[in-house]
Amino acid sequence: GDAAHAHAHAHVVVTRMNTSHAHSRDETGGGGGGGSARGVSAENAGESRARTVDDDVADAGARANGGVDNGARGVLGFDRPRSRSSARRSSTSEGSSSARRLSEDEDDDETYEDEEDEDDDDGTYEDEEEEEEEEEESESPGLNVTYPMFLCDERHFAGAFFDEEGGDGASTSGTGGIEETSKWRTKDRMKTVSVALVLCLNIGVDPPDTMKISPCARMQCWINPMSMQPQKELDAIGKALQAQYERWQPRAKYKLQLDPTTEDMKKLCISCRRNAKNERVLLHYNGHGVPRPTANGEIWVFNKSYTQYIPLSVYDLQLWTGTPAIYVFDCSNAGLIIKSFLKLSDPGANAGVMPPPPQLGTVDLERRQSGGQRAFVELGHDMGILTPLGDSGFGPSPTSNAANECILLAACGPNELLPQSAELPADVFSACLTTPVQMALHWFCSNSALKGHGISADIIDNIPGQQNNRKTPLGELNWIFTAITDTIAWNVLPRQLFQKLFRQDLLVASLFRNFLLAERIMRANNCTPVSSPKLPPTHQHPMWEAWDMAVEQCLLQMPMLLSGNPNVEFIPSPFFTDQLTAFEVWLEYGNENDAPPEQLPIVLQVLLSQSHRLRALVLLGRFLDLGLWAVELALSVGIFPYVLKLLQTTAPELRQILVFIWTKILALDHSCQADLVKDDGHVYFIRFLQSSNVPVEERAMAAFILAVISDGHEKGQTVCAASGLMDICLSNIIAASQRETGSPFFLRWLCLCLRKLWE
Repeated sequence: GDAAHAHAHAHVVVTRMNTSHAHSRDETGGGGGGGSARGVSAENAGESRARTVDDDVADAGARANGGVDNGARGVLGFDRPRSRSSARRSSTSEGSSSARRLSEDEDDDETYEDEEDEDDDDGTYEDEEEEEEEEEESESPGLNVTYPMFLCDERHFAGAFFDEEGGDGASTSGTGGIEETSKWRTKDRMKTVSVALVLCLNIGVDPPDTMKISPCARMQCWINPMSMQPQKELDAIGKALQAQYERWQPRAKYKLQLDPTTEDMKKLCISCRRNAKNERVLLHYNGHGVPRPTANGEIWVFNKSYTQYIPLSVYDLQLWTGTPAIYVFDCSNAGLIIKSFLKLSDPGANAGVMPPPPQLGTVDLERRQSGGQRAFVELGHDMGILTPLGDSGFGPSPTSNAANECILLAACGPNELLPQSAELPADVFSACLTTPVQMALHWFCSNSALKGHGISADIIDNIPGQQNNRKTPLGELNWIFTAITDTIAWNVLPRQLFQKLFRQDLLVASLFRNFLLAERIMRANNCTPVSSPKLPPTHQHPMWEAWDMAVEQCLLQMPMLLSGNPNVEFIPSPFFTDQLTAFEVWLEYGNENDAPPEQLPIVLQVLLSQSHRLRALVLLGRFLDLGLWAVELALSVGIFPYVLKLLQTTAPELRQILVFIWTKILALDHSCQADLVKDDGHVYFIRFLQSSNVPVEERAMAAFILAVISDGHEKGQTVCAASGLMDICLSNIIAASQRETGSPFFLRWLCLCLRKLWE
């Protein structure tokens, strides 16, 4: 009775089967209460082509909060297939594509866009004829994938589930179940809705404190400013910079100031804050045509007649812009600006420093500084817990940490000058942040042995394709770059900081991924980019070698591809296949006590590709089967919105593994019931429950999922009842109760599902 009661309340968690037990089952051929793993038959694989999957899979936001490794044993187990070795061999095979491809024209970096923006998606479906041809070529007459495991027996656990820091993440219910809070979810979402672009170039006039070498870097936004009239060039550079930013956040409102005065800066910042309200403002400052920042915390602008350089205090800049905000400073000695911001955010650091002149709003600024900025700086330098220290003055509420933060990116350290090599653009830092693939290719070419094999800057600028089309050479490189930088960040940053910078805001995530490239290129040119919060060094991470290999494999094909020969076809990179194989090796030998698999963020990216999707899902299922810690780790990296959107496909080869994955997720966190109801995900599992040709063990998992959707959730009960779930359960109960052909296990979950439906 207690066991049934625990199941009825869906207080379940999932753990890994004992390895030796699984091996003994393999040797004896025992099934242990559930059927052996069954591959998808040829009839199922080819029974019908799936309808088009929503483009939103490529746009779904990964908003999970940081994962916590947990080793609690579970109350519900999933058995492995009879032959583990055969299952592993099968999972390496590439999945056939009976489902239409998810939109390959979506921007990879729109992966983390806010869910409320999904209706405004700019993505388009591919041409109908092209899709049909692709489906015909990709259909397989005999797809045979052995799925990892079936639901087969139950175990009961009466203890509480605590996190490593002290156990405030969960509580034990009176029935011995577990109420696990959604620690993996990102609590404070944020959008950068206003972008201020400030260019102080004064083309044709070098600042008095700058000594230029000859030849030196001149290009700004990949434009040579000496090729036409200075004002026309300035306008062209400003428009190019805006276009480069719009690629990362097309929905933001952009304002441009070219060679501004102090009054222009004040109007610009106040206008951006008024437009952004409680959301984030980005201010990009290019100071290549003005003197370097001062130790007193001043940057430079112009007077109205452009005869003098006028200092502008960082104090004023921060006062006008408000918070939350992100600043990008591309100028020599940019680290001095970071120091000035940190002094403002830490009153104790200002001893002996002349305070800024009193002006209207001083008290409000001090409150804002003592709030989020100081807390966020402490997070970056001490890797501690983010705790607000006061009211923000700007932002939704004093309890909203994300609304109070101030993020800073600077091109170099306090005593460093920007590189002047003619092989680099003058704004190399901005180029890394806004055009990372183009900058990475140019830098790779100038430092590679391929320079003597016909690979030049002209070829790089003519690589065919679009960055948002993963089937083209340029799009594939962009996709690989996104996967690599995301993986580097996930492997080196604390989970909470990773969530803040790479999963909360689309534009911030893009800038910080690209900042990793800037660190690599700038350090190679004797500069050290600076950020607040501070990031650990990543310029020598082993994943950069994988990037170099992918770039080399692509560039070696370019001379033939650009030769005009129609018989030459682009050969896709083996990067993602190799990374999935590496992930599979980790699954073979890794465990909870080892370092997490570094390929987990790449698995997320691979879900965007129809050709790799089935294999990635099967490997993901095997990973989730390792225990609660693995489920939460996958959720923290951002897997949830992807598997949610995949419920919109009717691809038959994905059904069993998707149901298994969702069983694992809901066993850890039943609050996902609301997400399923919101996106009509319950319909997928009701249809699966109706499928008479599916093994009863798998249909029992669907019954469990539907029971969780209805558990204490009135809307879930309503939509399930309206979809005819009661009649479906009753009709299945008759068959499941037959003595010879029935299944007591399936019968039990059907009864529990009915109870939750009308409870």
